[in-house]
Amino acid sequence: MPAAPPVGAPDAAAGLAGRGPLRLGTRRSKLAMAQSGKVADAVRALTGRPVELVEITTYGDISREHLARIGGTGVFVSALRDALLAGEIDLAVHSLKDLPTTQPEGLVIAAVPEREDPRDALVARDGRTFAELAALAPAGRPAARIGTGSPRRMAQLNAWAAALGGAVETVPIRGNVDTRIGYVRSGELDAVVLAAAGLHRVGRIGEATEKLPVDAVLPAPGQGALAVECVAAHRVHGTALAARLAELDDPRTRVAVTAERSLLAALEAGCSAPVGALADLLADGQTVTEMRLRGVVGTTDGTALVQLSTTGPVPSSPDGAAAFGRELAAEMLAKGAAGLMGERAL
Repeated sequence: MPAAPPVGAPDAAAGLAGRGPLRLGTRRSKLAMAQSGKVADAVRALTGRPVELVEITTYGDISREHLARIGGTGVFVSALRDALLAGEIDLAVHSLKDLPTTQPEGLVIAAVPEREDPRDALVARDGRTFAELAALAPAGRPAARIGTGSPRRMAQLNAWAAALGGAVETVPIRGNVDTRIGYVRSGELDAVVLAAAGLHRVGRIGEATEKLPVDAVLPAPGQGALAVECVAAHRVHGTALAARLAELDDPRTRVAVTAERSLLAALEAGCSAPVGALADLLADGQTVTEMRLRGVVGTTDGTALVQLSTTGPVPSSPDGAAAFGRELAAEMLAKGAAGLMGERAL
């Protein structure tokens, strides 16, 4: 991920003054509209300009196939990026975990705002925890059925259940938050796993039975973070828009997600590969001094996992964070990670 443009560039305010609404491109889902709406509010406050949401349908929204089958990389973002390059919108908001790790020429991720909770969350029937669901199978009953569209989650949930001495059945599903939780409410599934950040943003985190500990289930690289993307040199605003949007960037979130996405890129894995990663910034009192990066790759049945971590001084730049991720990826590849991934971004 390229570094954010410099904050406070001389033409940032003047280049955006006195013009019409800024057009913010977003997917049409309730979750996408909620998170884009929050960014729109921040951009209005920052620029003093009206911001209008432009709804765009992506291939991932239209296709009913499972993400692993259509090769999840970029299926939720390509249409938004095309609209940016065509000048149909001025900026776009993405869930960072959906973005391919290769940045297209001419576009820049101007800001990565402060991250929401990166963990996964369980929504289960009868208020059950994951440990209670995993314990159903040894008693001779059918394994609890847990829905998720993510091979990463499948790998770690199956491995976690086995570590607890139980078993679960992971069921591939698609759909928005309402659809997925509906599978539980209707009794079709015993539980579903969703990103806690998404539940927070649509006001439904209270329905989560449990936030899954990252020691057992690492999130997707970049999970919980948003990316605000625009054209590097806008045909009307020049570089002023990118420079102004950069004021929404959270440096700690940027360095953490850069390390996570660098690991993903170095593994040559796409967004739907069974790869989890999380960078934690570790504090000594009030001062953040170190960063711990954890990564996992596994087969979807959970029988084989490669899990490693590394800790070091907090990188002082995105380039340093990227190197951090590449180093851990090299260690994981040396331990056999390549043979466990179903999707390679080759």
